[in-house]
Amino acid sequence: MRILFVVYDNDSYIHQFPMGLAYISSVLLRDGYDITIYNQDMHHYPDEHLTQYLNENKFDVVGISIIAGYYQYKKLLTISEAINKSKNRPTYLLGGHGPSPEPEFFLQKTEADIAIIGEGEDTIKELMDALANSKSLGELKGIAYRQGDKVVVNQRRPLIKDVDSIPHPAWNLFPVDYHRLIRIGPHSQKTDFLMPVMSGRGCTFECNFCYRMDTGFRPRSNEAIIEEIEILKKDYRINYIDFLDELLMTSEKRTISLCESFLKAKLNVKWKCNGRLNYAKKEVLQLMKRSGCTFINYGIESMDNTVLKNMKKGLTTEQVFKGVEATLAAGISPGLNIIFGNIGENKEVLMKGVEFLLKYDDGAQLRTIRPVTPYPGSPLYYNAIEKGLIANCEDFYENKHINADLVAVNFADMSDDEFHQSLLEANTILLKNYYKNKLKNSLREAKDLYQRKNVTFRGFRQT
Repeated sequence: MRILFVVYDNDSYIHQFPMGLAYISSVLLRDGYDITIYNQDMHHYPDEHLTQYLNENKFDVVGISIIAGYYQYKKLLTISEAINKSKNRPTYLLGGHGPSPEPEFFLQKTEADIAIIGEGEDTIKELMDALANSKSLGELKGIAYRQGDKVVVNQRRPLIKDVDSIPHPAWNLFPVDYHRLIRIGPHSQKTDFLMPVMSGRGCTFECNFCYRMDTGFRPRSNEAIIEEIEILKKDYRINYIDFLDELLMTSEKRTISLCESFLKAKLNVKWKCNGRLNYAKKEVLQLMKRSGCTFINYGIESMDNTVLKNMKKGLTTEQVFKGVEATLAAGISPGLNIIFGNIGENKEVLMKGVEFLLKYDDGAQLRTIRPVTPYPGSPLYYNAIEKGLIANCEDFYENKHINADLVAVNFADMSDDEFHQSLLEANTILLKNYYKNKLKNSLREAKDLYQRKNVTFRGFRQT
């Protein structure tokens, strides 16, 4: 069977490596399938080019993995139109977080044939075998499929217990030389090459706005992680690792164990990860710094304890202050993420977040505040449906979630106009602060150049 996977263009200059498709491709390659990657991302092909490509090349299956953003949804519709127009239209397969919670809606809207629900590595192997041998899809766990005018949703598949059994991503199928140029790693140098790695799957917490459907956390072994990083270093000269896990810092014990293994293996790479301020203790952070960590992205969300409790964050403002200060003291930049509009929030709570971001700004990233979005699959989404704030999935994607920076569903005690005016005021303060500091740094560089004759200066350039 010939399979085409589409990596869609999201209008970025450099796109992040498509880890999900790379894992799916690796298990299919191991079983001998013929995989081709259509890199719309790198080449910025118009959607019409995909139709032409499918007309000129025969495939048995075409697949795309999509997340639940407003842009991604709109993009999926235009890509689906391009696929459905092709003369030799293959079996059309959807995957990813986007369609998993509401596969009926996505299959009907895109006219795709099959959607994989949740984790896909085991499901894709059985599905391809079924398609290749014209087997019934009725008993195949982890999929939904079109049957005439209706959609059949099968039983969900159990999670893969041993994530070390999953082969490494199929890097050889993708333009790694392109993807490694991405500059999402704070404190990365122009000569750094960055690639993502997963140290585990899942999360130990249950925030009400998270649309992750799988419960619990399944770590990879330290040995497997180190092996993968060493391959990336050797074959692709990667020296900056972006851990894509929803949460690498799942406990103090696990974080310490990983860092000690990195040091023992003498990996000598920079790395960044998603962390929890519950575990941001002095000794842990110092060890992370020694093992190469330059940046920890923290989901803080709100600087109000009542709101944090409402969203089931499992965090207090006291832990936030202590953890962020300890992170800065260890010489690691903290990513400070605040969202607004969850249950119980108001303008006073919003301004607490602004004050916090200003106090602990180290200039590593531009930080603004976005509205919370109740993505399908999240507890907040079903709360909105119960309250009559969303009718259904179609209402969410077609009417409510039209932009990530505009309110989709307003849980706050204010009108939508008041909500947006409050965000305008908050983000105006944050934007002015960011560019004021940028100007200050540029003027400092100019003085250093002309007054101290800094011969290492390489020009006033935007990067």
